[in-house]
Amino acid sequence: MTRHLVRLVLAGLVAAFLAFGWATFRIWETGNRDDRQTADAIVVLGAAQYDGRPSPVFRARLDHAVDLYEAGIAPYLVVTGGKAAGDRTTEGAAARAFAITRGVPAAAILVEDRSRTTLESLHAVAGLLRERQLASAIFVSDRTHMLRVLRIARDEGITAHGSPTATSPTDASFLSRADATIHELGALALYFVSGQTP
Repeated sequence: MTRHLVRLVLAGLVAAFLAFGWATFRIWETGNRDDRQTADAIVVLGAAQYDGRPSPVFRARLDHAVDLYEAGIAPYLVVTGGKAAGDRTTEGAAARAFAITRGVPAAAILVEDRSRTTLESLHAVAGLLRERQLASAIFVSDRTHMLRVLRIARDEGITAHGSPTATSPTDASFLSRADATIHELGALALYFVSGQTP
């Protein structure tokens, strides 16, 4: 009996290790691929903002998204992100103001500014796109975030492609990218098991 239990535990550990390795590979492989192409909209996932000023992570995403807009990838730029406790403004509002200073016309910017999680953002974005009969989008976020973003976006019925930013602080070192990858492994596992995710 003990021998069978040991074998079962070892098999479970091997399976967990293989699943961990495969998921890590998929996170990095997706994050290293830029699938930019003509679409209906460019969607930027929100990140922290400081009294209306995008954080370095958020600014890296926004700079990349505005570059895509200027390249004619899509006619709309969708910015996302709500307000944390104590904030005076939202991530979406800060992103809109930043994009306008970069020359994006206000009429071309769609704002989702109520969400606090990736799942909430993408659910709201899907609604915004459907309201305007827009079906496809290029999603911009950090490299490690892209697999989760694209999976949720496709589950929401969006024809989704990724164009991750290569200048995020999360890519500043191997350790920072490894830390972000571990976070994503947990978030993906939670999404697959419960349908929820941060």
